[in-house]
Amino acid sequence: MLTSQLLFIIIIFLVAFDFLLDQTMDYLNLTYQKEQLPDELKGIYDDEQFKKSQEYHKVNAKFDFIQSSFSFIATLIMLFSGGFGLLNEWLSPLISNNIIMALAYFGILFLASDIISLPFSIYKTFVIEEKFGFNKTSPKTYVLDKIKGYALAIVIGGILLYFLLWLILGIGENFWFYFWVVAGIFILLVNMFYTSVIMPLFNKLKPLENGSLKTAIETYSKKINFPLDNIFVLDGSKRSAKANAFFSGMGSKKKIVLYDTLINNHSEEELVAVLAHEVGHYKKKHIIWGYTLSILQIGFMLFILSKLIFNQEISKAFGANDLVVHINLIAFGILFSPLSHLIGIAMNYFSRKNEYEADEYAATTYGAQPLQEALKKLSANNLSNLTPHPAYVFFHYSHPPMLARLRFLKQFN
Repeated sequence: MLTSQLLFIIIIFLVAFDFLLDQTMDYLNLTYQKEQLPDELKGIYDDEQFKKSQEYHKVNAKFDFIQSSFSFIATLIMLFSGGFGLLNEWLSPLISNNIIMALAYFGILFLASDIISLPFSIYKTFVIEEKFGFNKTSPKTYVLDKIKGYALAIVIGGILLYFLLWLILGIGENFWFYFWVVAGIFILLVNMFYTSVIMPLFNKLKPLENGSLKTAIETYSKKINFPLDNIFVLDGSKRSAKANAFFSGMGSKKKIVLYDTLINNHSEEELVAVLAHEVGHYKKKHIIWGYTLSILQIGFMLFILSKLIFNQEISKAFGANDLVVHINLIAFGILFSPLSHLIGIAMNYFSRKNEYEADEYAATTYGAQPLQEALKKLSANNLSNLTPHPAYVFFHYSHPPMLARLRFLKQFN
């Protein structure tokens, strides 16, 4: 068994490795930017837009470095000072129930972390996004979002965490299987009801109004034999000028959601092409495959957790005097990070593959040209990075870079 001292060294190494890996990827991505607009990008951006896009990503990269460095230093201070153990010692005399104690422990850490990150969040929203014309969030909306986020974290997060701790303390090492079942059911319910229960807390969703766009969508849906009754428009412009669309739900609960910013900036042909791409995800069973892989991933993670959760040396490495289950939960997040990176890379690869398949479906059932035009406009309006570093794409991109998608779609013109 590894000693607490050796585990502490491993934990510090993993925290430092994660930080350096992220900074290396960000540096490679930033230095990969082109000074001049490449010929193949002309027609997507003009020179002024391209420079604005480059500046947007430079500003965000510098800001992310400052924020990540602050978080890295704060984590090191907590580890070297034994802060996680000290917090546990402070709470222990005040709360006798182990589960309530753990919930209070996590609640304090969550609140402290959120307060520390609040200035960064405000600056990014009201300074950076405002400077580049994206921010539409009012101070009132920002505050209300925070309050609603806290409420959801307390209710949903609190219930799940309570049940996890109850199983760990009551069943022992075999808790992982029972919580795996609970997690699977929870994710299924989120997939089915997110747009009808959670999202309306933050945004207004209204059915797409009758008109030429709805007629065009219905015509396409009939052509591909896809019964689509639930097309919704989301008031994305309430918070940002950026546009998006997504598919949500399963079976009778399936919905396609179009941001109002998307509708305002694109032609009907382009919008139907975007919708065809989202339908492609459903037709190719990407939703089901994604759900299945997520469940397998959670099961694997919980199984590994079950092998570490009762390790007393891990608790001591975090500054505790004895075994503390909730401290080991925090430690697990760090110790699992190498496997988490590998799983993330695999999931991103799978996701990029799915995007190509959905693009192909849209191109063959509706048309490649309008989808290409929609992608160009989305990239230009969102100031997307048109030339990301291949290593950054490999590690972080769940979607193929826009240029790669355009080249792929050319074969269907």
